[in-house]
Amino acid sequence: MASSKPPSPGRTIVTEAPEYPFRNPSALEPPQEWAEFRQGCPVAPIRLASGDQALLLTRYDDVKQVLSDPRFTRQLDAEDAARVTANESGGVFGSGTSMSGDEHRAWRQLLGKAFTARRVTAMQPRIQAMAEHLVREMVSRGAPADLVGSVGFPLPVWAICDLLGVPDSDRGRFAYWSDTMLSMTKFGQEEIDAAQAEFDAYLVALVGAKRAEPGDDLVSELLSIVEGLDGRLTEQLMLGTAKGLLVAGHETTANMIGKMMSMVLADRARWESLLADRALIRPAVEEVLRFDANPGFGMPRYLTEEVEVAGEKLPKGTTVICSMASANRDERQFEGAGEMRLDRSPNPHVAFGVGPHSCIGQALARTELQTVLKVLLDLLPTLELAVPAAELKRREGLLVGGLEQVPVRW
Repeated sequence: MASSKPPSPGRTIVTEAPEYPFRNPSALEPPQEWAEFRQGCPVAPIRLASGDQALLLTRYDDVKQVLSDPRFTRQLDAEDAARVTANESGGVFGSGTSMSGDEHRAWRQLLGKAFTARRVTAMQPRIQAMAEHLVREMVSRGAPADLVGSVGFPLPVWAICDLLGVPDSDRGRFAYWSDTMLSMTKFGQEEIDAAQAEFDAYLVALVGAKRAEPGDDLVSELLSIVEGLDGRLTEQLMLGTAKGLLVAGHETTANMIGKMMSMVLADRARWESLLADRALIRPAVEEVLRFDANPGFGMPRYLTEEVEVAGEKLPKGTTVICSMASANRDERQFEGAGEMRLDRSPNPHVAFGVGPHSCIGQALARTELQTVLKVLLDLLPTLELAVPAAELKRREGLLVGGLEQVPVRW
């Protein structure tokens, strides 16, 4: 779907470059283009949903290089940056989302002080209790059931709202707001704008309420840190922080739960291995993160000066898309990269990114994935897919990959 707006200076509309994201043969199989490009075209021209051109990186070393290089920035609202989505706002990668290197380091430092391993560890018993509650509710409704709708989506939105200090009564609205932020083609611009205005208003009110009456939550703690630093974190940055945590903490993890269980249940031997040895849960979660064939868009970066990647000189103004999922299947880095090995170790995958922009919520995501897997093994040892894995349907039109449903029985 091409944008109706003419390209800005420096942008190139192409017809011969393949449309990106690529189509998967099935929901659990990778696009064939990944392997083809890793082999013969590691810096490949692609055409985005907007019609703009970008370059796709598919090899492990190249992706790590770019994500670690400060010259590749998040300045995706630059005049000559490629627009990621078919919507003028650019969604979660659009205008208003970039910040300078100094600003980003300050933001990461502040968020790191509040988003601690201690906080995530303290949340684990509540996450497990909620997971058990959701699974028992699913069982009470009978089989077959949709694991995505019953557990995958409710649990992470509950967890991120628990982290932010959002009241239980407001949690149902977060999934829709998150979807609009991640739209490539699913929502129209008017609907996106209305949803984001509503979300912004909600967050402004939430920040105001926490400032007046702090609680034991991330927003309250961030506000207390800000006061100690002379207000360096502005209200606008607080909004960006909450939005980023919602996307990273809700949508991606919600989709990953469904994909994880589909990958594990697609081969009965995998499930039986986990039933026999719970010590495999932790490495199995790392392997499903590495093996994910349906991750979504990847990580876009904008180049502020000429840089050489994979032997090619990329000019200033280039927009590059890093495919972490393709990098995670690079045979140069992973022995038997095309095989899913639940005991793979070491497993230096880049599913959460690398460098200064790596996912700050990855500890929470890992905790949720490990906890869901343990709870399902404990409560539903006879769990199985209710349809062949090849019939699972991908979610379409969003920047994150996922499955529409994961029908299961037990």
